[in-house]
Amino acid sequence: MSQPEPRSSRLQVAALTPIGDAGRAEMIVDRLTGSIVAGAFAFGERLPSESELARLLGVSVVTVREALTTLRSAGLIETRRGRVGGSFVSLTRDDAELMSARTLVEMPRVTVADLGLHYEMSSASCAELACQRATDFELDVMSEILATIPALSRDAWRAKVTDMQLELASLSQSVRLTDEHVRIQSQYTPLLALQDADPEAREYTERQLAQQIEAIRDEDIGRARTVVREGIRRSTHWLIAFRQRLVAHSNDEDIRYELQNRGGSVA
Repeated sequence: MSQPEPRSSRLQVAALTPIGDAGRAEMIVDRLTGSIVAGAFAFGERLPSESELARLLGVSVVTVREALTTLRSAGLIETRRGRVGGSFVSLTRDDAELMSARTLVEMPRVTVADLGLHYEMSSASCAELACQRATDFELDVMSEILATIPALSRDAWRAKVTDMQLELASLSQSVRLTDEHVRIQSQYTPLLALQDADPEAREYTERQLAQQIEAIRDEDIGRARTVVREGIRRSTHWLIAFRQRLVAHSNDEDIRYELQNRGGSVA
């Protein structure tokens, strides 16, 4: 089986920043699990080596090894030996969606709404600063990337859209605000990806990104904030409505059925 080309993204970078000392193995498990489900590391992709993970996360190799053992037991990664060995993501998109759906079911409705509000406020603040600080060159690059997105496979589409959202946030040139945005995005992206089966939802996201870039280029703060907030509110409404469908089911088979039969309008 051919391996995906190595790639780097802001979501991957967020997954591999130092974690501190408390509950280190558990924190590594939580962070890498969230990143894998969010698509920062795709099915079949190799994770950094144990020594590289230890260096990036600021922990010992023993701690990393403990965390990877837990991830293997959970079926998220597999280890291969030999010259091209290492730890590879074994979670398929279907299984990742099932995990995201379970997460959505377990979240109280008010928590889903609050997460969406937090993401909305962070994104709108980044968009406002980007209107004041982004350069035409940066926006040209974003537009060029956006033009390639419709032709991508569904999995690649979500990864590229997430990177674009994070790159647009970084145009605020605020390190703290961007870091906070990345943290929220890593929680919200696995839920957002539940919409991706619907082509209309993907097309809406593409239009929203184009409108955001245009508003930032025009330095129109009000329009940039409105575009961002309307898009996130639409997604949050979709998630709350879809959660309402899922809560009626108690087993994976029923949840998978709902995932297979979801659409753009679930209200």
